[in-house]
Amino acid sequence: MILFADFHTHTIYSHGRGTVRENVYSAVKKGLKAVGISEHGPNNIGVGTNIRDFEKIKKEIEELKKEIKGIDILFGCEANVISLEGDLDIPEELLNEMDYVMVGLHPQIWGKSLKDTYHLLVENYIAKKLPSRLTKVMEQNTRALINAIERYKVDIITHPGLHMPINTKILAKKAAEKGTALEINAGHNHTTVDYIKIAKEQGVKFAIGSDAHEPDRVGDLKQAIKLAQKAGLTKEDIINAL
Repeated sequence: MILFADFHTHTIYSHGRGTVRENVYSAVKKGLKAVGISEHGPNNIGVGTNIRDFEKIKKEIEELKKEIKGIDILFGCEANVISLEGDLDIPEELLNEMDYVMVGLHPQIWGKSLKDTYHLLVENYIAKKLPSRLTKVMEQNTRALINAIERYKVDIITHPGLHMPINTKILAKKAAEKGTALEINAGHNHTTVDYIKIAKEQGVKFAIGSDAHEPDRVGDLKQAIKLAQKAGLTKEDIINAL
């Protein structure tokens, strides 16, 4: 299986170690035909991207497009869900300027309100210590993601289930209805064959992303490809497969 794109990369604008230029050149070196710059939304505690910096990123990408040929350089994001109602931390007018939109749940975020911060940050932390709270938290997390993809045009949900539990079957079914892919993340080891099989049964598509935080990791997708193949996925199941 050959992948033509890596949509999930980070730079020094959030908590990556490389520049936009370095990520792009690494993608070229790996033989990719497309690479996305997908910084975190601003509500990630400590690593969120300043909302004004997205315009700088867009400008850098436009300049690099003139300089580097043979690869599509895409302006994207990894927006945070910041309420159970599915609010995102990047304004919709800015999302509309992007080539693609990725959305994820992250355990350390400022919610839209104190109540949302409690639900998404505090309750998820408590559930790790008190398994009796797990069912409630899983339902909340799943509902928040579903509300987000119903309210916005979301192309990919990043690393579902990482740090914050979700109901795979329910999420995958809704994602399939909305045309939203679920990510198989090559940068973390949380994804399982069972998760992929359950999601595939709902008819959802997948995206394989590196979640690179340094240029050398851009396009490093081998382990995720092996996992996808072990779960029985083919190129027809993966949106960035040739």
